[in-house]
Amino acid sequence: MQTLRRGMALHIHEVCILLLLIPGLVTPAAFNHEDYPADDGDQISNNDNNLIFDDYRGKGCVDDSGFVYKLGERFFPGHSNCPCVCTEDGPVCDQPECPKIHPKCTKVEHNGCCPECKEVKNFCEYHGKSYKILEEFKPSPCEWCRCEPSNEVHCVVADCAVPECVNPVYEPEQCCPVCKNGPNCFAGTTIIPAGIEVKVDECNICHCHNGDWWKPAQCSKRECQGKPAA
Repeated sequence: MQTLRRGMALHIHEVCILLLLIPGLVTPAAFNHEDYPADDGDQISNNDNNLIFDDYRGKGCVDDSGFVYKLGERFFPGHSNCPCVCTEDGPVCDQPECPKIHPKCTKVEHNGCCPECKEVKNFCEYHGKSYKILEEFKPSPCEWCRCEPSNEVHCVVADCAVPECVNPVYEPEQCCPVCKNGPNCFAGTTIIPAGIEVKVDECNICHCHNGDWWKPAQCSKRECQGKPAA
């Protein structure tokens, strides 16, 4: 009976030693890779041991920063893009008709789907100078201008009346010529003042036309002093 017990104890001891040795005898090649499939994100390349990133085609969308969006989720691909919806075929983005930028806009921002004008030109430029809106100025003695709200300069040129003399002069900073000696006209080659009769020689007395200063003077012959009348 004691001999039987010793034999059973020895057999159990050998079985335990064999069980301890079995894990060391099994190599990694003994396991089939297909028996333990790895997750997509945990796959490792057999060539260079680099991670293989997930393929989101048909599963989601990725923006410019690398963020992943689920199917049906609305997102912005970038700061200057229009909003998009993630679909199985990729992002489907809005394409609205953006308002036109004012031609006088001096500052445009592109932070959204459509560009926005943040600052409009509020002055006029004329001959290299700047003028405020509604500011009036004279670029020349005969020209009056104003800076309109449209940022355009509108000018009016003075229409000078016909001078009442045959020898007008132009004064500095004045638009129209002036008759410094009053109205006059020509009697031959002689300038005579208007409003009176002037004896231009021994036989002729002349006067200017009323209002028609550019016409020659009207003259009449009188008895010539010291000479018989013709």
